[in-house]
Amino acid sequence: MSELATIYDYMRAYSTQLGERILAKYPALHRFEDPVSPRIDTLMRRPFPAQTIAIMGTAARWRFASTAMIIAECGTGKTLISLGATHVHSGGKPYTALAMVPPHLVEKWAREAFTTIPGVRVFLIDDLRNGGSETTPHGVNEVRLRHGRIVREGLATTLTEMRLRRGFGSSRKRWGSLCSLPAVFIVGREKAKLGYFWRHAYLVARSGFSRGCITNAETGEPIIMDEQRLLASDFANHKLAQTIETLSSHACRTRHSALWQADTSKIRRMAPVEFIGRYMPGWFDYAICDEIHQLAGDTAQGNALGTLASCSERIVGLTGTMLGGYADDLFNTLFRLEAGKMKEHGYEWGPSGRGRFTQDYGVLETITKIEPEDNSCSKAKSTSVVRRKPGASPLLFGEFLMQLCAFVFLEDISSALPPYEERFVSVGMDERLRGAYQELEGQIREALKENKGNHSVLSTMLNSLLLYPDYPFGLGTLYGTKFDAEAGCKVRFVIAEPANLPQDYLYAKERRLIEEVKRELAEGRRCHLFAVYTRKHDVTARLEKILQDEGIRTAVLRANVPTSKREAWYARQVKQGIQAIICHPKLVETGLDLLDFPTIIFYESGYSLHTLRQASRRSWRIGQKWPVSVLFMCYEGTMQT
Repeated sequence: MSELATIYDYMRAYSTQLGERILAKYPALHRFEDPVSPRIDTLMRRPFPAQTIAIMGTAARWRFASTAMIIAECGTGKTLISLGATHVHSGGKPYTALAMVPPHLVEKWAREAFTTIPGVRVFLIDDLRNGGSETTPHGVNEVRLRHGRIVREGLATTLTEMRLRRGFGSSRKRWGSLCSLPAVFIVGREKAKLGYFWRHAYLVARSGFSRGCITNAETGEPIIMDEQRLLASDFANHKLAQTIETLSSHACRTRHSALWQADTSKIRRMAPVEFIGRYMPGWFDYAICDEIHQLAGDTAQGNALGTLASCSERIVGLTGTMLGGYADDLFNTLFRLEAGKMKEHGYEWGPSGRGRFTQDYGVLETITKIEPEDNSCSKAKSTSVVRRKPGASPLLFGEFLMQLCAFVFLEDISSALPPYEERFVSVGMDERLRGAYQELEGQIREALKENKGNHSVLSTMLNSLLLYPDYPFGLGTLYGTKFDAEAGCKVRFVIAEPANLPQDYLYAKERRLIEEVKRELAEGRRCHLFAVYTRKHDVTARLEKILQDEGIRTAVLRANVPTSKREAWYARQVKQGIQAIICHPKLVETGLDLLDFPTIIFYESGYSLHTLRQASRRSWRIGQKWPVSVLFMCYEGTMQT
């Protein structure tokens, strides 16, 4: 026992016994030795053994529960697993499935459905609206696979038409008369939540004591919120609602008045998922939510996940990065999928429940500051601040995830993948750049000392010290803001004056980048570069110019390329002989297969672990023939390290 100095030593020593205990307490719904459904053999693509186990496990989960999740690394075939699970669970009966996916993956999902499920019919939900451009498809349109491309052919209808029974016992029976085969409906996440236009709803009193004031149209009284009378300028772009009357402490006994309404002067439309939730409950046998980690926020897209979970018979969520480092990343998702279980554990929807969830399963840090008083007769003043820290308790997996999720790792299918390598490339700064950086760092340190706890200084520090080594020119004077008691408002103050270095000089990291790219191209390997500063201080444009000056054919993917056309954009660049592509990692973090770019270089990495993990695996996927190399570049002794 004396050799077990750390928890890692203990786990290595007793890994076999621990694994046996875990399997005994949480037995798998489908094990390696269990027989598989004969319907697996009817799939048009033969799944790998690990994929087959995930398919069978998800189908087994659906026999006693309506929810499931597939947490699988990028490139392990989440689409195949989810479609295979619906195929197996349906038992050969016709079914309807609704897949809500990122907008740039709509056509890819359609192709996957055609190449996975025999005899399937695929429909795209384009919108739910009156009018619109005649050149843009509207409603629900059937698509077919022609020579590897998705074309709109076949049945064209609308959601409002699909919900009508027209003489049949139900609208589903009517649909069965139109389609006797499995039907997969695909909707882009952006279109799924695209509801009607709205405008503010209030009146301006023309007489009486409130003349000239903003008033509530329902009560005729001035609008008071947080003990302050609202002005027209307070409405901005947010929907507001006023509490009219509180009958009891229960939330359901509070009467509210909406201060907004539908704008009938603009195109009338409704969010397709909201329509399905209201008027077509139970119509879809299965719902699939791709990249479910992106639906964790309090947003319209996140609410769409909750709507699908409530109106479909069964639902499965797909993700490669469930946690972004914090336990409460899962709170909203778990509440939307398994609200009953969350309530059984005593959690409520909202900030209070989220806080309790973090206390139970997350990591919190309490910082206590003790400040002595000016005189010796007074007690010291102490203040405590509680902050959440990265990390999650193992109990979170035992309580919520082990029964809900199927886990698939790339190692499980590694026999079908080429080698994968990650390298960290640290570059020393040029002498002039080092001096300018240290001077900037010193000025920011002084500003931090003089303005303790000022968030504007902290954010400026983080961004400028990450950017400056890669773009040491054109930053201008860096300003912060602080409250001036005499002026009664926030005022600007100077944080730092960064040195303006020459733009026509190749700096050390740029020279190293050129070396790495040329080495890869000499081996016939195209390169994909990621940089996170793309707007005012455009690092991607500078890298494009530098590489083109070296004779390397380079292109930049911008955010103005529509998400639905990015896959085709990449195909055009490859066809035109482009050797290197540069973009922000967020533009390709989900779904896109970059098989033509076996070398990925993070010139800048950014803050998001979700984005970093997803983007780094864009090339190491099923179908890749080349060994994949991922490089992370940084300057030594800087914030980048």
